[in-house]
Amino acid sequence: MARGVKWGCSYKRTTLMVCSINIVVALYVLRSLYASLYIYSNHEFNNVAKYTLDQISKMEESIRIRKTKEPLQLVQLVKELKEELKRDEKVVELPVDVKQRITDELLLRLRSLDANANIKEQREAVESWRKEKLQEVKQLTYGAGGLNSTILQDEAAMLVRALESDWAVLSENMGLWIPTEIINEEHDDKPEGEEETEEEILPGRPVPPECHAELHTDYDGAAVRWGLTHHKESAADCCQACLDQAKHAKPGEKKCNIWVFCPSETGCYSPDIYQHKNQECWLKYAETPRLNFKDKYSESYRNSHPNAPLVVPWVSGVVSA
Repeated sequence: MARGVKWGCSYKRTTLMVCSINIVVALYVLRSLYASLYIYSNHEFNNVAKYTLDQISKMEESIRIRKTKEPLQLVQLVKELKEELKRDEKVVELPVDVKQRITDELLLRLRSLDANANIKEQREAVESWRKEKLQEVKQLTYGAGGLNSTILQDEAAMLVRALESDWAVLSENMGLWIPTEIINEEHDDKPEGEEETEEEILPGRPVPPECHAELHTDYDGAAVRWGLTHHKESAADCCQACLDQAKHAKPGEKKCNIWVFCPSETGCYSPDIYQHKNQECWLKYAETPRLNFKDKYSESYRNSHPNAPLVVPWVSGVVSA
């Protein structure tokens, strides 16, 4: 019994001694860490550059002078110009129904012309329609005419920009392509009474008669040469490529007898999945040439194909294989 008590007292003393040693070791470790951090902080503080009051005063004066010399107005002007350029780069994309409506209006204006109207008269009719429509939508923008619908006013604001700064892009999207009239002011060697032919208004050199060029025409046929990777400088060059292919075709190969050229700088519309670019030259063959489209796309076709322009942008011709 007495031994048990003695053994218990010895166990308690041992436990207290071990705990005391652990506490002393922990305090020593903490002190060492604190000392190292203090030494490191003092070292970094000593490495910081120290300036006199005179030097600090000169630096402050330098900063003040630099700020007063900044071209604040020029910087603001440059920012405004950048924002304006960004706005100009974004061409207004009209809703499909709006584009369809103005296309129909323009088509009616062109149909009201005489069947023998020349290029100048066509251009004047288009420009007259554009000015009238622009004046109308500007009035809608200012809420004139008793129009209070916000949606219609927003639509009118889009049309103002489309008819002014974006008119060239809009007319191309609608398929409106009226060739530039050629006027020979210095050397008018055209015989008197002879009307200007379609070949003379195509870009590039004149198309030979054997090419039978037809404006605003797209012929169907099996592709002898893929136009996406076959570009020519002019319709005449495209026709010549067709004639050359037929001349040098190997036995059994299809000989080109149809050429289709894209004269529009912004590309030509087609109902397929590809984007057809300027100067594409398609060489085709058909035993019996058949028209895809001629002159204008029908109203029913444009209703089912909202992206279709007003007129057919392609130039085609059928030659003898």
